[in-house]
Amino acid sequence: MKRLLITAALLALLPAAHAQQAPLRQDAAALKRSVEQFLQVQSGGLPGQVTVAVGAIDPRMNLAACPDPQAFFMPGARAWGKTTVGVRCATPTAWTVYIQATVTVVGEYIASAAPLAQGQAIEASQLVTLKGDLTALPAGIATDMGQVIGRSTNISLPPGTPLRLDTLRSKPVVQSGQLVRLVSSGNGFSVSAEARAMSTAGDGQVVQVKTSGGQQITGIAKAGGLVEVAF
Repeated sequence: MKRLLITAALLALLPAAHAQQAPLRQDAAALKRSVEQFLQVQSGGLPGQVTVAVGAIDPRMNLAACPDPQAFFMPGARAWGKTTVGVRCATPTAWTVYIQATVTVVGEYIASAAPLAQGQAIEASQLVTLKGDLTALPAGIATDMGQVIGRSTNISLPPGTPLRLDTLRSKPVVQSGQLVRLVSSGNGFSVSAEARAMSTAGDGQVVQVKTSGGQQITGIAKAGGLVEVAF
């Protein structure tokens, strides 16, 4: 009888001993929080109302518990639209997982309110400010009318078209054949000379000019018919 009681007591202790020896597993909710916090920091400077949604994490994922999981981006990834965030653990057990997420940025952008003709200077009355998910639009969308007014489009656009900065041309400040003033300055000197532009350029664009002596020089077009040259 005494032997039976001892055996029963040992069997009762086995589940508790097994529970103490079983390694702790990583909490899926903690992984999700790590990704959310990481994306909120990474998207802090974006223009608009940012919303972060982390994809479902497989509850069957069997990872050792990590006291300090670190979220990171793979090369080329960013906090914009559909993205992937890695989470790694260094100790006590090294592991790395990749989790899908979506960053939505609702903000204002500029679109055409009327048909825009190719090459025509854009006026404020031809523009409208709309609101939407910027991550669902093409890259480089104008978000301020000041970025668009006075510039022209490379192609004709119908009303309602979001305006991309890379399809807009600056208003020319130097016209081909125009007489311009070459200017250059440095430490203790300033030089100015007259030349003729060999191409049309907007403010800040590279332009080639020819001096009265026939020398061809490349400079930067500036407002007022000026071309800055570095010597």
